[in-house]
Amino acid sequence: MKYRKLGKTGLMVSILSYGASSLGSVFRDTDERESVRTVHEAVDLGINLIDVSPYYGLTKAETVLGKALKDIPRDRYYLSTKAGRYGVDRFDFSKARIMASVEESLARLHVDYIDILYLHDIEFVPERIILEEALPALETLKEQGKIRFSGISGLPLAMFESMLPRIEVDSILSYCHYSLNDTTLLALLPLLEARGGVGLVNASPLSMGLLSARGAPDWHPADEEIRRVCRTAAELCASRGADIAKLAVQFSTSDERIPTTLVSTANPANLRNNARWVCEEMDRELLAAVQEALRPVKDRTWPSGRAEYNRDLEKRGNPS
Repeated sequence: MKYRKLGKTGLMVSILSYGASSLGSVFRDTDERESVRTVHEAVDLGINLIDVSPYYGLTKAETVLGKALKDIPRDRYYLSTKAGRYGVDRFDFSKARIMASVEESLARLHVDYIDILYLHDIEFVPERIILEEALPALETLKEQGKIRFSGISGLPLAMFESMLPRIEVDSILSYCHYSLNDTTLLALLPLLEARGGVGLVNASPLSMGLLSARGAPDWHPADEEIRRVCRTAAELCASRGADIAKLAVQFSTSDERIPTTLVSTANPANLRNNARWVCEEMDRELLAAVQEALRPVKDRTWPSGRAEYNRDLEKRGNPS
């Protein structure tokens, strides 16, 4: 396993990190014992960053992860969780709720501190609440030793562009913007550097299932053209005896400027495959063919959260 520095946190994190959302049965019903084995497998494979949230499975993911972590020495992994989002439409970024949320997460996870706490999907609430309530809560939690580093997460890149010049955080978590079909995350790198080297965690190399042989789930927010083109790219890989998931994971972890990429599974065998893939040479000829197939929807995304964060989707490759 390779490791890269997570910006100004100084943490040396594995290029492939573990997203524990699957432990909350958010993609399929999962077996708790298999889930625990998957976490143990991740650490044994050299994966040293684990990410979770109370939102995933409505606390189930944190609860199952906590059972797994009880058997792993604390110095073998870095742990990030989130606060502020607790359901599809349930958000509470008040200082009091964030403080209480961290205490609840610490208890479920059976740990004394969190390495990184992210404010979860902040694009859905007014910036004033983040600036006046949530961020001061993170500073208090740092002072108390409950968290080591702070961060924000969300989908729209415009949200990061708006917030980062005005706040002090140690890391951001971005998803679905550095994958085979969308590399717009690279445009954010100069701002991260200008802000003192803010750490960057990339998530969802499969674009939440768009880049998979079975196709995107029904709930996926992408439009039909994006779904169709990604399906075509997956079929192209299959016609050549390849798995688009392998190419996608290799691509998302290959750029030295992207410190780490989160993958989520509750199956130990799937995790072993992912860890093996990042150590293998990428098929450059296949990559070129897939990128050409994806060209009609390159850098296309979908709206999330407040309108002002989605006004420039057209500039990022979306049609009017």
